Amino acid sequence: MRRTNEGVAVITGASSGLGREAAHRFAERNWRVVLAARREDELEETARGCRARGGEALVVPTDVTRPDEVTRLAEAAIARWRDIDVWVNNAGVTVFARLEDGPLEDHRRVIETNLFGAIHGARAVVPIFRRQRRGTLINVGSVLSKIGHPFVPSYVISKFGLHGLSEALRVELAEYPDIEVCTIFPYAIDTPHFQAAADDLGREAHAMPPMQSPEKVAEALVELAAHPRRQRFVPRSAELGLAIHRVLPRTSERLLYRALRSFHLGRDQPPTEGNLYRPDDEPGAVHGHRPPRIGTPLFVVWAAREVVRINLDAARHRLQQWHASRTTS
Repeated sequence: MRRTNEGVAVITGASSGLGREAAHRFAERNWRVVLAARREDELEETARGCRARGGEALVVPTDVTRPDEVTRLAEAAIARWRDIDVWVNNAGVTVFARLEDGPLEDHRRVIETNLFGAIHGARAVVPIFRRQRRGTLINVGSVLSKIGHPFVPSYVISKFGLHGLSEALRVELAEYPDIEVCTIFPYAIDTPHFQAAADDLGREAHAMPPMQSPEKVAEALVELAAHPRRQRFVPRSAELGLAIHRVLPRTSERLLYRALRSFHLGRDQPPTEGNLYRPDDEPGAVHGHRPPRIGTPLFVVWAAREVVRINLDAARHRLQQWHASRTTS
């Protein structure tokens, strides 16, 4: 496949956060970028940043839950620049709520945006890639594409589904060696995601340490466009945590639940729909303002102590079960 540092990249969710930063990184490398999101004014701001960095930009306001608008996005890119080299499915929303709580429509909306939005993107661009016999599709997943989370179940479901979308497309396109399907799995990023999310828990959500910069993840994404590979974890050390989960699932899940219960949710706030159904009123920004509630060194110490407590609890539970079995026998 042609490997290039220049081309045409379509980016959904480009009005803020990772999408805006990725667009700027592409522009710095002389890519032409097609910017999609619901907020036209914020897309224009992203476009100005791209042009200031030497790139060209086309703004196409798009709601990825509407397949007709996603088709129009692809058509606009082709009409302007004839080819599409890279398509980035980045648009995403979330709702903080347990699965059994909150309006079912909120959970449905998360899946419609994160998963069906990406499906709409794939359905729009894959036929173009087939005609070109080349192209790279990048699905922006999450570490939560691989492990659960107790307070954002619909987000987890959507990100697991996004990983499945990549796997299915790789097989479907197996006879096209120059069409690449990539998935990037970032850990928590310092973007407006947390304050823009819908919230049925009534608690402010904060990133978990170690939070990473959108610049770091955007750089990895642009590298993936130039040098495609099936999967990319950011940071790479996230793979170690997932390996530990595979070996010690119960311990890992109890630790994760305790950590999230202790540090993920902050002070009380009124429930909100966030940006689920309509764009956020806040100006678009690359960075958020919900930093972790505990520093990384202290968190590591806390986690080590909790692992000891979890294992002691498990040992006591096994001992109680043994005594109970002896009593009834």
